Amino acid sequence: MADHPVDEKLPALKMATTGLQHVAAMYAGVVAPPLIVGAAIGLTATDLTFLTGACLFTAGLATFLQTIGVWKIGARLPFVNGVTFAGVAPMTAIVASTEDKSDALPIIFGAVIVAGLLGFIAAPVFCKAVRFFPPVVTGTVITLIGISLLPVAFGWAQGPDPAAHDYGSATNLGLAAGTLVVVLLLRRFTRGFVKQIAVLLGLVAGTLIAIPFGATDFGPVADAAVIGFPTPFHFGAPQFQLAAILSLCVVMVVSMTESTADMLALGEIVDRPADEKTIAAGLRADTLGSAISPLFNGFMCSAFAQNIGLVAMTKIRSRYVVAAGGGFLVLMGLCPMAASLIAVVPRPVLGGAGVVLFGSVAASGIQTLVRAGLEKDNNVLIVAVSLAVGIIPITAPEFYHAFPETARIVLDSGISTGCVAAVLLNLVFNHLGPRDRDAHEVTHPMEAGEEITGVPRTPAAP
Repeated sequence: MADHPVDEKLPALKMATTGLQHVAAMYAGVVAPPLIVGAAIGLTATDLTFLTGACLFTAGLATFLQTIGVWKIGARLPFVNGVTFAGVAPMTAIVASTEDKSDALPIIFGAVIVAGLLGFIAAPVFCKAVRFFPPVVTGTVITLIGISLLPVAFGWAQGPDPAAHDYGSATNLGLAAGTLVVVLLLRRFTRGFVKQIAVLLGLVAGTLIAIPFGATDFGPVADAAVIGFPTPFHFGAPQFQLAAILSLCVVMVVSMTESTADMLALGEIVDRPADEKTIAAGLRADTLGSAISPLFNGFMCSAFAQNIGLVAMTKIRSRYVVAAGGGFLVLMGLCPMAASLIAVVPRPVLGGAGVVLFGSVAASGIQTLVRAGLEKDNNVLIVAVSLAVGIIPITAPEFYHAFPETARIVLDSGISTGCVAAVLLNLVFNHLGPRDRDAHEVTHPMEAGEEITGVPRTPAAP
């Protein structure tokens, strides 16, 4: 019997190029947290480069755990892992509350280790939530993942620095649009392998187009060292403070919730639905990867939703392709010069490609919703309210400004809040209470035969 496409091993060249495409899609998301936290601490340029390389290295290790797996660890799906952005706010809060900034990273690392180990222990219980994720819930969450990621692409398209004079300039937006056009043309007029690596080729083309405009900076390549290993506990032995541990345990719960939703989404896309066993194994990989990460000076790891869009668009479902991407991440962690090659890609160029990638995730969610029974009034309400709740942090970023910082870790994640809303509403409307008004009653607006302006519709002639 032929292997499932998820377990397919592609030719070496195809494996390498498609794996590199995954790295290009998630690179900015991996390096942003260490750059933000490192800047808050006031790290030197050398230490900041070291911290960024360490996060790339640990992202590669976590990706290996997810894709290749060992024992009952790893979802064994084409799942990229990297530094979760959900931890940035609490980590910068820890930095701000630490008098001696040299202790900030050891305190963060200690909290990540504890949160990771506790999450690893809780994974078998947490995975049982899969029964609360029917298509009406998973479709809503997948759609929200795509919608939540699109503002990231729009931000990239405007430029790397919101304070810069050219942020949002016609040049930056033009580069993003040009990259988007290249990707679309390649997807429309090419076939086979070239079509599958359209995003990677679009990034290369966009980078070359950006050179005459001065938007491509080769400085990182010239300044980067050839070899550099993330020495264990480079910033000091981990320290364990209760407040920091509690803060990052909340982040771990948020991360596990999002990872569960991501695994369900990816399972639908690759036609290998994620069951409780798969989710438990995937959560073990997330949490163990997080617990190990501080050993090499990295932060908490989680699934990267943007790469789900790449899988959806390219139709390449092999987990070994993503494992190859993990290999590139490890290489970048060991070779700063290699890491700097990806850093050369201008942010607007990444933004243009991101529109396709993240939009593909939202489209996959809509495809799932088509199978979710939206002819049922209950399901229409579930989707409508859950999407509204999930979009709040995107459309009104300050909506929860009066809430405590700990609560905002959860509330400011549209994926998490939308997911919780969808699960709870599905329980209320489809599982609790009397069943006499359920599956087949449809009362949503614009139902056929409905009076719209107070005048009954004239029946069609026989």
